[in-house]
Amino acid sequence: MPHTNARPYNIAWPAPITGRADGYARMLGVGVSSARFLRMVERLAEVESAQTRDYTSYSVRGRRFGYHWPRTSTVGLKQTLSEQAALVAERPDVFEVQFTSGGFGWVVVHLAGIDADELAELVYEGWCLSAPEELVDRHPLTPAPPPGAGR
Repeated sequence: MPHTNARPYNIAWPAPITGRADGYARMLGVGVSSARFLRMVERLAEVESAQTRDYTSYSVRGRRFGYHWPRTSTVGLKQTLSEQAALVAERPDVFEVQFTSGGFGWVVVHLAGIDADELAELVYEGWCLSAPEELVDRHPLTPAPPPGAGR
């Protein structure tokens, strides 16, 4: 199900970190480009992607762990239910509940509001929740090279 920014009630919700606020986020060193998110996903083992008109989904050995919506600069990531609740409660301007399924809580992440290290950790956690244990054991989280390194 593609993510939309539609809100179910006529309530003054906090604005997502886009537009003018995006500039403030960048000044604070926060915000991840779609290209950088894709590099994070590409570093994971055995990732399969499937593209539709509006989004790309990511799986490991046939088990989904993430989505990317370029138009809204958001990603959806598989998390534990407790992590989903904590992220959304802590920073509702960056994280939204996407859905729950099979005992997992999926979160929408606004890329403009998160730093690269935190996003890399959440992407890896989502991958770990879907990957077989032996694959996770062979591929621990390693720090990403800084942007532009090795070019």
